[in-house]
Amino acid sequence: MKKLVVATNNVGKAREFEKLFGAHGIEILTLSDFPEIGEIEETGTTFAENAALKAETVAEQIGQVVIGDDSGLIVDALDGAPGVYSARYAGNQHNDADNNEKLLRELTGVSNDARQAKFHCTLAIAFPGEATEFFTGECAGQILTAAQGENGFGYDPLFYLPDFDKSMAEISAEQKNKISHRAKALEKVAKNIDQLLEKIV
Repeated sequence: MKKLVVATNNVGKAREFEKLFGAHGIEILTLSDFPEIGEIEETGTTFAENAALKAETVAEQIGQVVIGDDSGLIVDALDGAPGVYSARYAGNQHNDADNNEKLLRELTGVSNDARQAKFHCTLAIAFPGEATEFFTGECAGQILTAAQGENGFGYDPLFYLPDFDKSMAEISAEQKNKISHRAKALEKVAKNIDQLLEKIV
């Protein structure tokens, strides 16, 4: 079976990649399968820079095709924050509850019609010895005043989807895998899947 490495330790993200590539007989590996690589510091100032940093760092070390993902929440009323710092918005401990609490605190007093936001995802696919390719996707919504739902991860309980009249954490995994920012980026990858499969060992 062919294997594809995704440069993440996030189990939730890994599952979303498995949905696409599993159908093509490809096993998804993550950084947990390569403990010797360790933590990759995200020093970029854009999603593309961070995604490429992760993908290229790992690809260089293992000599295989690697997908790096950088994604985050962009809130209009906060001038685009938390943005590339979404995972560590409340500090470097990567705690979802603390991040959500800080987001609500920063939006105190902001009216419902001014809480527009979007999830953004950039996927970088690094090929050893070749140029890195990029695919992006976004999902629009707004930030709730209190968490709703138990599904998903990250900011999902606070991210309201008008088309569903639910938060991202209240819809099913199947629904999320059709409309999420990562799903939309993966749709673009899927359109180029034949070329990608040829390069995966």
